[in-house]
Amino acid sequence: MKGLSFHIITFLYLENKPFFNCERFILSQCGVGYAEYMKIAILGYESQGQTAYQYWNRDGNTFVICDMDENKATPPDAEVRLGKDYLKGLDEFDLLIRTPALHPRDITTANPEAPNILDKVTTVTNEFFRVCPTENIIGVTGTKGKGTTSTLIAKMLEASGRKVHLGGNIGIPPLELLKNGVQPDDWVVLELANFQLVDLKYSPPLAVCLMVVPEHLNWHEDMDEYISAKQQLFRRQEANDKAIYFASSDNSQKIVSASGGVKIPYYKAPGAEIVNNELVVDSQAICPVSEIQLLGKHNWQNACAAVTLVWQITQNVEAIRSILNSFTGLEHRLEFVREIDGAKYYDDSFGTTPETSIVAIEAFKQPKVIILGGSDKGSSYNELAKAVMSSNVRSVISIGYMGPKIAKILKSRGFTNIVDGGTSMMQIVKAARSQAQPGDIVLLSTGCASFGLFENYKDRGNQFTQAVKALV
Repeated sequence: MKGLSFHIITFLYLENKPFFNCERFILSQCGVGYAEYMKIAILGYESQGQTAYQYWNRDGNTFVICDMDENKATPPDAEVRLGKDYLKGLDEFDLLIRTPALHPRDITTANPEAPNILDKVTTVTNEFFRVCPTENIIGVTGTKGKGTTSTLIAKMLEASGRKVHLGGNIGIPPLELLKNGVQPDDWVVLELANFQLVDLKYSPPLAVCLMVVPEHLNWHEDMDEYISAKQQLFRRQEANDKAIYFASSDNSQKIVSASGGVKIPYYKAPGAEIVNNELVVDSQAICPVSEIQLLGKHNWQNACAAVTLVWQITQNVEAIRSILNSFTGLEHRLEFVREIDGAKYYDDSFGTTPETSIVAIEAFKQPKVIILGGSDKGSSYNELAKAVMSSNVRSVISIGYMGPKIAKILKSRGFTNIVDGGTSMMQIVKAARSQAQPGDIVLLSTGCASFGLFENYKDRGNQFTQAVKALV
């Protein structure tokens, strides 16, 4: 069936038909039963919900857009169900399309009269796997580093002459990639978070699991459920598929243990590793670590993960080296903003866990002024406190709900140079400037989510950049 679908999808593209009609056409030609028209509920109308509406919105289907936000902007012709009861009575629908932020558990809890309600649930990620014209799909998961590693993989493959489509949690919803005319010989790289993976029904032939530490425990019931969600990326891999994992992470090893494929570590042979200050894979030196443009030893891990994956496809050393020597990183990941009064300011707003703040702190030997705090994700801050104590941190700027809690832990360990950052980004940046000395690093790497003071980590990072650039 899958091989047949490739030819039919290509035919429909050539005929300039909408890509979302492909499978219905295939099934009708094969005599397979398929509901001609469906009653569909879109559960959550953020970017992926909007993509779902565009994808399934065709003659005959009827829609209800369901969202908790009573003021949600929706298409003028769409039926809506908004407010606190938006998840009730879903068994009347033929298909339910879950937005990533919505936990499947919330759907079952709201519909106790329909114990099998999740049988009707899909996501744009599941649909992409179901209809994608190419089998050359790479999945990347982990707690942090997914975007950087996914981008490295995509750029390395492009440098080796492949046509690559990059999307997923990194910004482009998977189904949107199909609009770019994905072909059977193309490659697709998907960054996939636990929100997309929790009910994933497919596994790609190549997948990577990076460092995994506790996160999103305000969404998952516990760490076991968090790990189980990430295992979905590997659970349906077969004998010839490959699961690449961080050798130094027990959680990463546990996640890929669900795979039926070949398991390959990185940061340790036979995968890419650091030997005598060189990145090496399969006894082949790629480049000295001094030539890797990404800041921080944690990015050596991401580089090794990307090289290990790409090495399974191509051994083009020059293509791989060229990207390591040129790629400086993504927005809000240790992104240099400006130097003022001899102090350098860096935006690491993407660092929303204690672990990512630790690696950001350790990326710089200079004295540091670090901004910590935000909203609670259920994390422990004891190890972060140890890092502050041992890593040449001059001052901590405390912000948000978790700021005082982190400050209390630091004070109990004897670190007292803590300043209240206030409630606006300009106040926060001015507080940091007041503590910084020439030669220092001022680092926005809060170890917490952004909610309360900011819309999300991007908003926080953008406001930080604007405030730093406004300093005179």
